[in-house]
Amino acid sequence: MEDPENQAREPRSGRCAIVGRPNVGKSTLLNAILGQKLVIATPRPGTTRSCVLGVYATDDPPTQIAFVDTPGLERPKGALGHVLIDSAKQGLLDCDSIVLVTEAPKAGAVLGVHEKDIAVLDALDASSAPVLLAINKVDKLKDKERLFAFIQAYQDKHSFQAIVPISATRGTNLDALLDEIRATLPRGLLYDPDFLTDRPERFFVSELIREAAMLNTRHEVPYGIACELDSYREDDGLTRIEGTLVVEKQSHKAIVIGRRGETIKKISTEAREQIEALLERKVYLRLWVKVVPGWTRDPVKARQLAIKEGRG
Repeated sequence: MEDPENQAREPRSGRCAIVGRPNVGKSTLLNAILGQKLVIATPRPGTTRSCVLGVYATDDPPTQIAFVDTPGLERPKGALGHVLIDSAKQGLLDCDSIVLVTEAPKAGAVLGVHEKDIAVLDALDASSAPVLLAINKVDKLKDKERLFAFIQAYQDKHSFQAIVPISATRGTNLDALLDEIRATLPRGLLYDPDFLTDRPERFFVSELIREAAMLNTRHEVPYGIACELDSYREDDGLTRIEGTLVVEKQSHKAIVIGRRGETIKKISTEAREQIEALLERKVYLRLWVKVVPGWTRDPVKARQLAIKEGRG
């Protein structure tokens, strides 16, 4: 019989999809686990549009977890909504485990399974991978006794491999969650020690521009924003980037530009600072805005603009 201590130290690696409804903290969780900002996160629904892989690695014990951050699973709205759902389901393929992220019940809320989580759980029925439940934002739960009834409701709905209350923003119980994920993974290591993600640099630059645009606009405008990179080149230690923010209405273009160009200047400044932090070098950024009427309702344009951002 194998020594339990040796078993606990054996190398393990595999893929783990992070799923859940919009705005429960999936991207924030991935960034917290990786210890750096890899994926953008905003309070706006539909922020995550593409599956993004980020590899967590440690030598104590030898572990590599290739996390796949997925778009929020919810009832699709229009062509863009269907594209995001398809992208999320693609992220579930070939995973060794799945982390379903939900959030702790708010004060006065019914202590049951969230209506939108039922739809997510139904979507997971097609996968044979073990599912772990991460209950996020427990730091905001004043009455901790409410958590027990909440957990019981989810246990009654689905057989989870483990249930871990966490706070992605404060780092609470993330080690416990990682231990539970590790237990579901196959033996052996898969990735080079320095491997972090399968996405090119341009993808993350495009995402940071879109994040700044989403944070500086309101109402339905952020949902209809996409970003295309027109030019990306190195010039004597300076990275020169030109990009276009795509919106679907002329009125949205005016909002993104702002009075006397104030909003687009703010977007450019915030995006440039984030990009410089990512690339660790000076950046020149110039942005344009164009209208592609109704692109979120066109299946072809929605896939081109939402899924391929930053690739070309």
